[in-house]
Amino acid sequence: MEIRFVQRGAEIDDRLREYMEKKISKMEKFFKKILNCQIVVTHHKGSFNVETTANANGVILRAEEDAPEPRKAFDQSLKNLERRIKRYNSYLKDRAQLGADEISFSLEEASDQPASDAPVIDKNKKVQLHPMDPVEAIMQMELIEHSFFMFQNADTGEVNVVYKRKNNSYGLIEPER
Repeated sequence: MEIRFVQRGAEIDDRLREYMEKKISKMEKFFKKILNCQIVVTHHKGSFNVETTANANGVILRAEEDAPEPRKAFDQSLKNLERRIKRYNSYLKDRAQLGADEISFSLEEASDQPASDAPVIDKNKKVQLHPMDPVEAIMQMELIEHSFFMFQNADTGEVNVVYKRKNNSYGLIEPER
């Protein structure tokens, strides 16, 4: 497994780096298909934020924690990530996975020069769409801790979006033809 460290306003010494690598490598006992992992350590106003992201064969799992010490923040983040991996594993055991062809989606700017009062797109992200049902999409959204998730509906073949509503329920956006 490839492990990448990113430091923002914080220095990770060799002992802490070795500790993190050792702990992350133990995650493979929960889920053997983890391809790579990224650990982002940020120091801001006396607090450390550690964000741990794992790519498990196309499924992105993410956990983030704050603590006064980087080691403590990492341990809490890793604990959350392990819980998510276990939850995803149980989901996989309960439900047979669908075969998926990868579809690439990208947002391209309409023109090179945006109008002065038009919103500016400062990030262009490509997303791999996998056929899944809305319940599986909600699980994936929760695993990466986002408020919405775009996916290809396995039943209709259309691109759909699930999102978290303010009352902690979920919504589904489907295209109308």
